[in-house]
Amino acid sequence: MKCPGQDSRYWKPGAIFEVKCPECKKAVEFFKDDTSRKCNHCGHRFVNPHMDFGCAAYCEFAEQCLGTLPPEVAAQQENLLKDKVAVEMKRYFKQDFKRIGHAMRVARYAERIGKLEAGNMAVILSAAYLHDIGIHMAEEKYGSNAPKYQEKEGPEIAKTILSKLGANEKLIDAVCDIVGHHHHPRSDDTIDFKVVYDSDLIANLEDKLKDGGMDSDRLQQTINSSFLTESGRQAADEVLLKGEEVTYESKSQNNRNR
Repeated sequence: MKCPGQDSRYWKPGAIFEVKCPECKKAVEFFKDDTSRKCNHCGHRFVNPHMDFGCAAYCEFAEQCLGTLPPEVAAQQENLLKDKVAVEMKRYFKQDFKRIGHAMRVARYAERIGKLEAGNMAVILSAAYLHDIGIHMAEEKYGSNAPKYQEKEGPEIAKTILSKLGANEKLIDAVCDIVGHHHHPRSDDTIDFKVVYDSDLIANLEDKLKDGGMDSDRLQQTINSSFLTESGRQAADEVLLKGEEVTYESKSQNNRNR
């Protein structure tokens, strides 16, 4: 069944119209279901300004329905993916509010640090929500939630969740790679891995502080030596040592002005 909005049998007057090319200002004819058109005069391709891409932003069959999606819509699809991943993570952990809360905190720090480090936010946030997804299986199979067991069991579960949500293969591979060694940095790790690692480290150090398992000198030493990004180190200093809410917008602006 074809989406009624894209079926020409249901079209009304105005379904075919002209739009001025944003480059040369010549008229370009659009059909209402065109995602984009190329100007015959100057060759510039631009998105259909009258088209409602609302459903395409979340529908896993959008490309089958509309053809190749313009970059603006593809980016929106990935932005919405993180919200769906968060929901699936909560469903998977069920009543395990400790793990859910930890994942939410890691994702919160990852969003802030990732923007400063100019990482791929779809990969970063999906990995942040799913980084510990192998814990329950590790406990069930090995009687332990040790990092090596989490990392062994996590990628397959993460892949199942992301595939169900219609994530593309490249994103799935990147997220599963992070989940599969999120406690063990490698020399060639991506900035996306480093952001998730630092965010997880902040959340874990927070827990140690609350439990009284770390003094201020040891904490300062850890912050100075263990973080993989400068933004993560700054965030840890502000959150863990100064107890401040991190103001990322102004720092991001400062980074851009360097």
